[in-house]
Amino acid sequence: MKLTPTKLPEVLIVEPRVFGDARGFFTESWNEQVFNQTLGQEIRFVQDNHSRSARGVLRGLHYQLAPHTQGKLVRVVKGAVFDVAVDMRRSSPNFGRWAGVELSEDNHRQLWVPPGFAHGFLVLSESADFLYKTTDFYAPHSEACVRWDDPAIGIQWPDEGVPPLLAEKDAKAPLLAQASTFA
Repeated sequence: MKLTPTKLPEVLIVEPRVFGDARGFFTESWNEQVFNQTLGQEIRFVQDNHSRSARGVLRGLHYQLAPHTQGKLVRVVKGAVFDVAVDMRRSSPNFGRWAGVELSEDNHRQLWVPPGFAHGFLVLSESADFLYKTTDFYAPHSEACVRWDDPAIGIQWPDEGVPPLLAEKDAKAPLLAQASTFA
């Protein structure tokens, strides 16, 4: 397993070893011992989620506030997405900055999004099956979001030629200046 920092040093691209031949491939997508040794900290996941979305769907930017902050390990098992993390920690020198990476069934990459970061993705393929592990359970009363197109953040989403398809809560999410954040 290889961990590569993004332009937000705590947000990491996780590249598992993939063994392939004419028959297909094998990869160990999750190994707690190897992940924790490589990361240098103890991470425990308590929930797995699976979403399927059509081309042009944009989900996010979501996060959970204390006492139910979540770290996420995300990956795509079918299709491709542009995946984004935004630093929501006011005390961070990277507050309001973002990092993005393409995750796909072909590149087998995963993204580690630690607590304190908002997360979202845009589907680039006809559909995408997106899997993610979380370090805390979903808690609706701790849920928060920030606008996907906030100019103060300035995410450079891929141009799919049509406006993204959004959930109502994502379309009405507050700008960074009004959003709930971490200390």
